[in-house]
Amino acid sequence: MDENKRIEIEGNIVRLLKTVFDPEIPVDIYSLGLIYGIDVDDDGTVHIKMTLTAPSCPASDFLMEDIKMKLESIDGVTGVDVQLVFEPEWTQDMMTEEAKLELGFL
Repeated sequence: MDENKRIEIEGNIVRLLKTVFDPEIPVDIYSLGLIYGIDVDDDGTVHIKMTLTAPSCPASDFLMEDIKMKLESIDGVTGVDVQLVFEPEWTQDMMTEEAKLELGFL
């Protein structure tokens, strides 16, 4: 895969991750800082490292399925692997300024 295609896919990944919401929080998972890593292999497989706001988050299965479904729709993506990690532990400091404002933290 050439670099331009990889950059295009990564841009589409971020755009679509901004459409995935925790049902209990009115801010997308990307702006919340829950996405720790995005990698695209030469064969088009996308690897996402993400965390949750709390390890016992009841929406984890829903979020992971939503991510997979949306990212698999991107032209050039051949598969999606979502890895759930809990280190580093998520904190409110990882949120964008916009997310903090939306949730009343600023």
